[in-house]
Parts: sequence; structure tokens; C-alpha cells
Amino acid sequence: MKRDTIETIVALIKREVVPAIGCTEPAAVSLAVAKATELLGGVPEKIKLRLSGNIIKNAMGVGIPGTGMIGLPIAVALGALVGKSEYELEVLKDVDADWVEKGRQYISEGRIEILHKADAPSNLHIEVEVDKDDHRAKAVISQSHQKFIYLSKDDEVLLDSAAEADMAAEEDDIKLSASAVYEFATTAPFEDIEFILESARLNGAAADVGLSGKFGHSLGMTLLQSDGIIGNSPLDRIMARTSAACDARMGGAPIAVMSNSGSGNQGITATMPVVTYAEEIGADDETTARALVLSHLISIYIKQSLGRLSALCGCVVASTGASAGLVYLMGGDYSQICAAIKNMVANLTGMICDGAKPACAMKISSGVATAVMSAMLAMNGKCVTSSEGIVSDDIDITIRNLTSIGREAMLETDRLVLKIMVEGK
Repeated sequence: MKRDTIETIVALIKREVVPAIGCTEPAAVSLAVAKATELLGGVPEKIKLRLSGNIIKNAMGVGIPGTGMIGLPIAVALGALVGKSEYELEVLKDVDADWVEKGRQYISEGRIEILHKADAPSNLHIEVEVDKDDHRAKAVISQSHQKFIYLSKDDEVLLDSAAEADMAAEEDDIKLSASAVYEFATTAPFEDIEFILESARLNGAAADVGLSGKFGHSLGMTLLQSDGIIGNSPLDRIMARTSAACDARMGGAPIAVMSNSGSGNQGITATMPVVTYAEEIGADDETTARALVLSHLISIYIKQSLGRLSALCGCVVASTGASAGLVYLMGGDYSQICAAIKNMVANLTGMICDGAKPACAMKISSGVATAVMSAMLAMNGKCVTSSEGIVSDDIDITIRNLTSIGREAMLETDRLVLKIMVEGK
């Protein structure tokens, strides 16, 4: 692989695999609020938000780190009071108990208005308008969790970059394929990819926090303390550690995780099965790093055509990447990795996303179990055939079949899920 191609893919991974504190959708909202507040030059008297449906869906039921509270209002209040845009998706890392109490007070004063922007140009779209005295400021994030496309203060426009231009910029990224991902992961110099081991450290630490049983539904701890119902195998430990990291993140633990394509849960799911199995077999750092790159980069590749947010649960994407990483650790070759991916598509396609929440750990555990099963089948020479469902003989067409269902066919599902979450309970 040419040096400039290696450097381009490394830059892509470093842009898509980044630390984040808490769920990335409310974090992105906090980031936009923090930026607008900084432009305003003081704590706003009023904050009005117009959000795409997927932002609302993914922020309604998730814990906000360090607050003991869930949902958008506290994320908005703290973004205005203590958030720093320079921290990006770690925007709320300075939050403490005093700031939380001030945030509660700010909410009680009725300063926040949250609206659904049904005609948003992207599934990921955040508009924030803030007012103080006779001054106002506006910040808009669209297409990507950290991508500002509009900034203004009073009548002065500071940035006006249309969402279409941002989409065009993203299209300048290298167009991946399954074979290109495999070639990069297996041949790139170790010193170029060693940085990916930081995902093992961050997400492994999150798993340790989750195994305390203090966050979310404590699925990770429950799996390890199942009194023989589950057992004590590598699969059990893979499921427990991966779901425990999600327990901590969705339950509001004040910790950073390494995300993937804007999602912390995807980052956890792409990381922890690979790391846990690598530890089980005593893999060295280079082997672990190559498996992690394969997992994360397959996930990025799938998201390139699926989009940032969709009706398709992100654990489908990331656990598919994990299945590829597991096959690599098991000694499999490219054909077996393709087989594992096809096995995944044959099984998990159609799992809906109904928002970020503690119960995400359950979906992740299902995805992880399927990843292990798919990898084992592939290593045993078994692969779902093109006569079965949406699987094609061509691995890249198979992936596009998966993403077209999530991106196009499930649009009405996405609308109905949001309607149920907002109106139907």
C-alpha cells in the first residue's frame, strides 16, 4: 500500500476514533450550546434549540455524566454554564456537584426551549440560539458531531458553511473497500497504527467501572455473577466486559470512552470483544492493534454509506467490525473475514435504534454474541450464501445492501420510533 494512502487512512481513523464523555448526541448539543454561549460572551438568559429527530431520540433517555440526571435539559444547562467548546466531545469534563446544582436551578427558571426541526437537512442537526440583554448568538452543528456549519453574533456572520459543502468535503475521504481495509490493517507499519491501543485502555477502564454494578442495568456484572447460567468462558467475558462499558457510559459515569464514527457505544463494541479475546489468547500489542484497526475501520467503512445516525442500531455496525477483528485473532484470512461479515449481515440486519439509553447494553451484548458466533462459523468454513436473504457473493455489495436498508428502507421505522418515544407513552 502506498505511503500517501496509509497516511490518508490513518488520518481518517484518527478523525473518527476519538475520546468522548457521555453519549455523543447530548455531548454535541452541549458543545453547540457552549460555543454559542462563548460567542455571546455571558450566560444566556434564554436558549432555544431546534434539533433533528435522531438527536432528540438519542438524547431523551441517556444519563449525562456526573449529574445523576438524564436527557437534554441538563446537557443544555451545563453546556451554557460550564461547557468549553475547546474540549469538543469532552465538553462537560469540568462538571462537578456545584455546577449540577446550578444547572438544576437554570432549568427550573424555564430558560430552555427545545423544538423538533422536522425539516432538518441532516439526521444529525443542532441549531442553538442564545440571548442575553439585547445581544444574541447562534451556533449550528450538522452532519458530524463536532462540525460547526454556522456561527453568528448579533448581525455578524462568523461562519456560514452549507451542509452540502460539508458533505462534499466528507466525500473527499478515501473510499474504502473490504479488501483495502484488510490490506491496511495487516500491512501498515505498526508504528503508524499503535495509537489505536489507546481505545483498549479507555474502553477497558470504562468496562472496569461498569463491572462495579453501579450504572445502568448492570448487565456486565449480572453476566459475570450468573451462578452458572451463563458460565465462565471467553464468550461470557467478552459479553460481560463489552456490556459493562456500555452500562457505565449510558448510566452517566463521568468517564471518557473511545468512540467510533461519532458513537461511544460503537467505539466500545468495536473495541472490547477484540481486546478481551486478545487478552484471552495472550496476543502481543502489534497483533492486538491490527485486530483493533480491522474492527474499527470496517465499522467506519460501513458508516461511510449508512450515515452518522439512522434507524439501524449502531451495534450492528460495530459488532460486524468486531467479528472481523476476532477472525484475525483466530488466525483467519481475508476470505474468512468476509465470511464472518456476511454471517453478521444475515443475522442482525434490521435491529432498530430506539435511542441511546441504559438498555443499549442489552443490544450490544446480542451483537457481541453474534460476532463471536459469526467468527466461529467462518473459521469452520461456514458462510451464509448469496441464495439466502440480502447476502451477495461480493462482500462490498453485501455491506451496501445492509446500509441501504438502514439508510432508506427504515426511514418510516425511524419516524415511528421517534413518534412513539415522544408521544406514545
